[in-house]
Amino acid sequence: MSGRFSEQAMTEAMRDVAASLGFPSEDAQLLRLTNNAVFALPTSGIVIRIARTHRLRDRVAKVVRLGRWFADIDAPTIRLAPGVEQPVEVGTLAASVWGYLPGGSPTPTVEDLGHVLREFHSLGLPPFPLPTWDPVADARKRLADADGLDGSDRDFLMQWCDRLEPQIDALNQRTQQGLIHGDAHVSNLLREPSDRVVMCDFDATCVGPRQVDLAGVAVGEQRFGGTGAQDALAATYGQDVTSDPLWPLLREARELKMIVAAAPLLATSAEVSAEFDERLRSIREGSHGKRWKPFAGLATPGSSSPR
Repeated sequence: MSGRFSEQAMTEAMRDVAASLGFPSEDAQLLRLTNNAVFALPTSGIVIRIARTHRLRDRVAKVVRLGRWFADIDAPTIRLAPGVEQPVEVGTLAASVWGYLPGGSPTPTVEDLGHVLREFHSLGLPPFPLPTWDPVADARKRLADADGLDGSDRDFLMQWCDRLEPQIDALNQRTQQGLIHGDAHVSNLLREPSDRVVMCDFDATCVGPRQVDLAGVAVGEQRFGGTGAQDALAATYGQDVTSDPLWPLLREARELKMIVAAAPLLATSAEVSAEFDERLRSIREGSHGKRWKPFAGLATPGSSSPR
């Protein structure tokens, strides 16, 4: 399928970015084609991430600023590519450029995620403002940029947003707020040559309840099948989010994110569109145990987000 954010359009944008920076792109490898189009250029030692929706391009400036701060404090995170003026504008799109880390062995585990999250949550807040956790606002932005979204589905999702919004506002007001990754799962971990495990993908990083970073694994296990990951994360991090009074609302907010993440991509993949329909049907029917398929494997082989 074609569209403004198709693989072809993103590949052309990546080549424009690489050329503007003086990097060859002949060896470019598509890593992800979901919320962002992510390309590795191994010879040049960089990764180019292009936001695939105009409505969320402001996030690129945020992640660049975070990347600089993370380097200053030696946070357990990947690093921006040195010597590159960022963000990089690509027509109406925006990109960030990061250092390339080849897949390390052993592959990071959910136990690694627990350890990294504890360190990440202890960093404190950066010396610049970050947005407050607001999954409803993010969902509305994605829906506004959605090609091929059925009108009744759009209405249902907007009504879902309207219902959740005051509940999220109240939650933020009554809970302790701190730095959160916003999309914490094992696929957003990488292993450095030094064996240090670090986090990547800071699009959703913000200030909010730290339980948000524990909910992703729990909801993923419920929707994609039980693997013991939730118990392992709870044991390593020291908190079981499914026993938290906030859990029902955190689960619903995560499920909203996991559905609308694909909204801007519906015109680019028939497989993603079909899974989107299945997920939405399970929400309409109140089927919390309905198994989902990861969007990433449907969007392009080897991709890993959104789920």
